[in-house]
Amino acid sequence: MLFCSLNYIKIREGLQEHSVMAGFTIRRYEDDDEESVKEVFIMGMTEHLPSSFMHLLKQPLTQMVLMVTFCTLMASSKSFLLPVVAVTLLLAGGKQLVGYLFNSYINTSLKMDLNNIRETYLESQNSGFWVAESDGQVVGTVACLPSVSDPGVMELKRLSVRRTHRGRGMAKALSRTVAGFSGERGFSAVTLFTSIVQTDAQKLYEHLGYKQIREFVIPELIAKIMNFTLIEYRLDLQPGKE
Repeated sequence: MLFCSLNYIKIREGLQEHSVMAGFTIRRYEDDDEESVKEVFIMGMTEHLPSSFMHLLKQPLTQMVLMVTFCTLMASSKSFLLPVVAVTLLLAGGKQLVGYLFNSYINTSLKMDLNNIRETYLESQNSGFWVAESDGQVVGTVACLPSVSDPGVMELKRLSVRRTHRGRGMAKALSRTVAGFSGERGFSAVTLFTSIVQTDAQKLYEHLGYKQIREFVIPELIAKIMNFTLIEYRLDLQPGKE
């Protein structure tokens, strides 16, 4: 525990020095940050809509449906316009499905942990919520809670940085804040979940030493249709080596 505490201090000092150089600071969440935090979360989620739609289009089932529809209508109607219109409508429907999936997740999150951040993340010594601030504006967030399914392991959540403030090491600093916090409290590892379309996040986590544990499809009909996969990552914490 002593090694973890000393290492956490070193991490905090290193993050503070880096943050000052990069023009941002990381601090604990305050109640006045609520609306800014929700805005960062919503913007971070909605930017994945285009890549998720492209993921849907790459699925063999999607391509087969589009091709069969086009060829069937082309052969039966002897018209080029009808199959084009039909395929266009199918694509529009697919885009609506993607939007519905993301909007459902956003609305659920806003009604659950993000509805009362203080109660969820700050009223326990083994959970936390931090924001990255630049020029007086909240531009990044991260949180953590003890894992429900894996005792002794911390789960990293709500990592998001505004697109306009990326490339400054902010996401790395926020992630390392959670690792230091977890190690200081004696947790053996940090886990997190990200989606198949969040390729930048995957690269970040792997750069920080996280290892991919498993992939699985969300157990919802729309997610199964899209073959929308989640990826679980794990970072083992070793005293003196976080």
